[in-house]
Amino acid sequence: MDRRKFLKATGVAGIAGLAGCSGGPTGGDSTATETDTEADTTESGETTQETTEESGPAANIGMVYALGGLGDKSFNDAAKRGIERAKSELGIEYNEAQPSAAEEFPTFQRRFAQSANPDYDLICCIGFAQKSALKQTSKNFPDQKFMLVDDQIDRDNVASYTFKEHEGSFLVGHLAGLLTTQQFEAGAGSTSGNSKKVGFVGGREAPLIKKFQAGFEAGAKHADEELTVSTAYAGSFSDSAKGKEIATSMYEDGADIVYHAAGGTGLGVFQAAQEQGKFAIGVDSDQSKTDPNYANVILASMVKRVETAVHTSVENITEDEYNGGEKTTLGLEKNGIECVYGQEIGGGIPEDVKTAVSESRQAIIDGDISVPDTTE
Repeated sequence: MDRRKFLKATGVAGIAGLAGCSGGPTGGDSTATETDTEADTTESGETTQETTEESGPAANIGMVYALGGLGDKSFNDAAKRGIERAKSELGIEYNEAQPSAAEEFPTFQRRFAQSANPDYDLICCIGFAQKSALKQTSKNFPDQKFMLVDDQIDRDNVASYTFKEHEGSFLVGHLAGLLTTQQFEAGAGSTSGNSKKVGFVGGREAPLIKKFQAGFEAGAKHADEELTVSTAYAGSFSDSAKGKEIATSMYEDGADIVYHAAGGTGLGVFQAAQEQGKFAIGVDSDQSKTDPNYANVILASMVKRVETAVHTSVENITEDEYNGGEKTTLGLEKNGIECVYGQEIGGGIPEDVKTAVSESRQAIIDGDISVPDTTE
């Protein structure tokens, strides 16, 4: 069904309904195009019309964030940086929605797609959990352009962006493995010097998060085959109390360093690290910068350039180069994935450790190290 015919038939009022579910969009509103016409008289007496137009935004974008919402200092906040950069550099406007449950994904996707004022040029769906809803929404609205982060949908009106999270996780796993077997002190943390155990805390137990776990485990064992990696899943991306509980248990059981791929839940990992005098590794954003209160225990972060995916997809729209039906994968070779050392304590990491991690990075890019993307 043609989407504008659908709008006319149903009388959809636009995106206003979002306000009751998510606190309302906070992005800028679209600017209507206005035309001013002035009449001028030439010397011959003929009248000419001079028309000037006030242009609207380069594009109108809808943002549907992942579960956990904004303020996670990680995944969603990275997407927010991407759309803010696009607004600043490209002159777009956007509205946003923060679903509180997976059941709300189709509602928000549909409301953006049905909107006539503004008519959204692109709807960004952030997170793998939106795939199921988007498969149906993109089918129902074939004329609407979408982008999806962290999964792929083979449809001409969906541009898909994925990352090689396992590769970056290998690097921070290698870092953790090298440091936990030696005496190291920095900031508010320290290692015991003879530990053979590190930890991993995941949010929801899903194939994507398993990629983080698989890479981390492989990297740790690349440093020392005898290392043990304790793993646990909180079942949520927004339960910091659960994250703290899990990480505390791991630290008390002998782990010096815990890596999380758990969104807002990971903030509890940082809290536990501070209380236990141990170290943590962040994810998606450089969390020593996004949450500086914990910079004295964050060794590094496995940075995933979600903001790059968002900005690139919007830029493609403004340049009429939409890549619907295509999958773009960002990895180490294009700095789509990076191991970024902590702002406060990263400088204290021994140079031989950093050199070893750097060599692993190049070996992965060159194909000399094959990193598993599944734990099975």
